[in-house]
Amino acid sequence: MSKILDWNKYVEAAVNVVSEGVVLLKNDNCALPLDRNESAAVFGRIQLHYYKSGTGSGGMVNVAKVIGITDGLIDAGAKVNRKLLDIYKKWDDENPYDLGEGWGSEPWSQNEMPLSDDVAEEAAQESASAVVIIGRTAGEEQDSKLEKGSYYLTDTETEMLKTVRKHFGRMIVLLNVGGIIDLSFLDDKETSPDALMIVWHGGMIGGTGTAKVLLGDVSPSGKLPDTIAYKVSDHASDRNFGSPDKCVYAEDIYVGYRYFETFAKDKVRYPFGYGMSYTDFSTVCDKAELSGNCIEISVTVTNIGDKYSGKQVVQLYYEAPQGNLGKPARVLKMFSKTDYLAPGASQSIKFSIHTDSLCSYDDSGKSGYKNCFVLEAGEYNFYVGSDVRTAAKCFSFTLDETRKLSQHKQLLAPHTAFDRIVPDNGKESSEPVPLNENDVDMIISEHLPAEIPQTGDKGIKLADVKSGKNTMEEFIAQLSDNDLACIIRGEGMGSPKVTPGTTSAFAGVSKSLIAYGIPSCCTSDGPSGMRLDCGTKAFSLPNGTLIASTFNTVLVNHLFSLAGLEIAANKVDCLLGPGMNIHRHPLNGRNFEYFSEDPYLCGEMAAAELRGLQTAGVTGTVKHFCANNQELNRHFLDSIVSERALREIYLEGFRIAVQKGNAKTIMTTYGSLNGVWTAGNYELNTMLLRDDWGYDGLTMTDWWANINRRGEKPNKSDFAAMARAQNDIYMVC
Repeated sequence: MSKILDWNKYVEAAVNVVSEGVVLLKNDNCALPLDRNESAAVFGRIQLHYYKSGTGSGGMVNVAKVIGITDGLIDAGAKVNRKLLDIYKKWDDENPYDLGEGWGSEPWSQNEMPLSDDVAEEAAQESASAVVIIGRTAGEEQDSKLEKGSYYLTDTETEMLKTVRKHFGRMIVLLNVGGIIDLSFLDDKETSPDALMIVWHGGMIGGTGTAKVLLGDVSPSGKLPDTIAYKVSDHASDRNFGSPDKCVYAEDIYVGYRYFETFAKDKVRYPFGYGMSYTDFSTVCDKAELSGNCIEISVTVTNIGDKYSGKQVVQLYYEAPQGNLGKPARVLKMFSKTDYLAPGASQSIKFSIHTDSLCSYDDSGKSGYKNCFVLEAGEYNFYVGSDVRTAAKCFSFTLDETRKLSQHKQLLAPHTAFDRIVPDNGKESSEPVPLNENDVDMIISEHLPAEIPQTGDKGIKLADVKSGKNTMEEFIAQLSDNDLACIIRGEGMGSPKVTPGTTSAFAGVSKSLIAYGIPSCCTSDGPSGMRLDCGTKAFSLPNGTLIASTFNTVLVNHLFSLAGLEIAANKVDCLLGPGMNIHRHPLNGRNFEYFSEDPYLCGEMAAAELRGLQTAGVTGTVKHFCANNQELNRHFLDSIVSERALREIYLEGFRIAVQKGNAKTIMTTYGSLNGVWTAGNYELNTMLLRDDWGYDGLTMTDWWANINRRGEKPNKSDFAAMARAQNDIYMVC
């Protein structure tokens, strides 16, 4: 008997994710929580147009309604300055929301209402607290830019902050954004708020979850999944971002906090993992020991406040010896979130770490073991706390000699020479990146599968293979050339074979294939919920960055178990998400869809989502495989990355999703990886994914993706190159 979705529980689960995902960065003068019995004045036109998501396929969910932050406060019984709200509504009617003209053209922000002293002064006579909401969007084919109205505040927004600050004793700023924006307004006393909270894009019920935190019904427990630097140019990746032709990942493994904690601590405004609560916690390491190859660490978390209950995220980091390879100063190893702890209550958290998981990949041979995962000799230190900067040392052990853990074939190494960052006594240095030595054409020819002679129709159905009556080879032998051509191509948006308004049908897309018992399978965009272009309403989920900010895989798993029921009820087989790409640079337009700058956090969140979906008999398609970290010219951009950075950073989240989340479908990117478009990249889709990781699921291209062979121009017709790479389906619109 199939499970029935309880819509109220679905809403409740999404609200809980939002309330645990918003991140409180500042809270002076007891500005938060708000007193629901005191009037609050809400400023900013985005209170009327809450950004539930970014733009493009990752956010195009048709919804019955969106609950904004002011809506959420009113629904929760809070007093809101209605006269001020009416002023904004009148101005908004006279200055319509700008949707842009066509795909990817909605502006990053909306024109803000100029705020006069008279309006602010009158609002202050009724309300003691001011809540200022600033919103931003970006998305598919639309990176953010270092411009006012995108990364920077507009002049009108800055003046709004000044005016509110002048008239109110308590000012709270909420950032309804998909990614990081400039926070330099914190440095000017004329614009600096008492409290600052990033509320991200929370889906259609984002305002409800945010209001629960603002009113103190829930104490904030979200943590930053990214480092917030003082300037975009402080990121090492900024030196190589925004080129329309190629992007050289010269920062290598030093992405986000791995760079800042190793080389540039002074450039960090808020560290990775940071987030405040309305209460205070102590975190004490009770026990840490090495037993064989396993490190056991026990931590006690206590709510040492006297008023509010709350949750705390315990984060465990390690520091590997620099050795010959060079390592980041900190790497997130594990995390765990407590239950709600009342004042004075405690909870024990236990971590178990296998020493092999502390390894590094040697693509150069400098450790003595080329193309191997290794543990280099030296001291391994462990740190536990509530963010990467304040985590305290709790354990160390020394490895006497370097150990080789696993030997691998070189794959995906660049063909273009460049220098990458390496540490030298705590300072930045560089070294030439190892180049690719593979003859991929020869490897392919040596590993071609044996031809299956065609037999014609023998009456074998796909169900006969599932039951064990016949082999897959016997089934495939029946298929004609036309059948084989059809089975590797998806049928575009609006296919009548599947749910109306979805993104594709695949598998049983011809009468002949259907006659063999191959069903028509259905996909739907995207990470933020089902995109149904026929007008059918669906649930808009909290977005990836907010989800990662919860640091709560149990909560995320529960939400997606309910999302799976909605997806199954609409006869969709694959949700095209989660988005897995690393937040390499703060201006990437699709960061809202993705989780974090940290691959472990990405992988754990993706695995939680996948396991949740699978309980309903559907699945998610992890994407974009891999190094899809810029939207500008994404169809032709060549990402040039070392094998070490790929294995340790840009592929690691995907590996966790495959091996821990049991991923069944994967989507490649539009672009090129080290000279070969991922849609037909044999090293990526066969040598790494299937041979190294043991993946036995389905891969698909992005819609109308380019394909090429090394040294050749990309095209949309070389399906032989795609098929020999074991990318299974070419998707079309």
